[in-house]
Amino acid sequence: MKKNACAGLFFLVLILTSCVNTKKMVYLENMREDISYPMNAQVDMKIQRDDRLGIVVNSRNPELAAPFNISTGGGFQVTDEGEVAATNAPKQEKGYRVDLNGYIELPILGKMKVVDLTRKEVGDMIRERLISENLISDPLVFVDILNFKITVMGAVGSPTVLQVEDSRITLLEAINRAGGLSANATMDRVAVIREENNERNMYLHDVRSVDVFYSPCYYLRQNDIVYVQPKFAEATVKERRTLGFYTLLLSIISSTVSLGILLTK
Repeated sequence: MKKNACAGLFFLVLILTSCVNTKKMVYLENMREDISYPMNAQVDMKIQRDDRLGIVVNSRNPELAAPFNISTGGGFQVTDEGEVAATNAPKQEKGYRVDLNGYIELPILGKMKVVDLTRKEVGDMIRERLISENLISDPLVFVDILNFKITVMGAVGSPTVLQVEDSRITLLEAINRAGGLSANATMDRVAVIREENNERNMYLHDVRSVDVFYSPCYYLRQNDIVYVQPKFAEATVKERRTLGFYTLLLSIISSTVSLGILLTK
């Protein structure tokens, strides 16, 4: 009877302790060092409703360009070399917001429809208007998305909303910035949920394979949601502590019973 009880406790402890997944997470495990993998060209993302656009107009005559740069504040500016650079001001509070109808309103130029255009297309459209309306003869126009964010959730180390400074982030980078995959992650069920044409579409990825490089979602877009499917429902902190306590308790009981059986022989 005592032997049966000891055996039962032993198997119960074994089952409880087996709940901890010790399998190592290996990304891109089929990638080889002797093979070159072509990269997909990054496609310039399209402007969406509720985006905030940082628009900088540069000219040899700064006074002519100044009225068009009032929205950039300290969040977005042109350097002496003619490049766009971010400053320390909160970028989300700056910029021209794209309204629900897809328009922004610029000083002097008025309303312009920008939804579903790329940043380059918006910049070219503004530049053409400035020239055709004899406002600036030599404008350089830079457009960026100031509230570019990615949501990462599911079986990752630290689920979070990522603010992306330069409007460029890959799927693997987003996972890494969210603490990497947890031991509970299903590596072949990494989903990107994307808004396209007023619909939400889901793309599944296996991050163990180099095929992830060729996904249309390898380069993430603003408002993408990355969801890593867990293998099983996550236990709460309290549940994990409770499980650990009972596992330890059963281990002690099992050891005590085993010792008692040996001493009574």
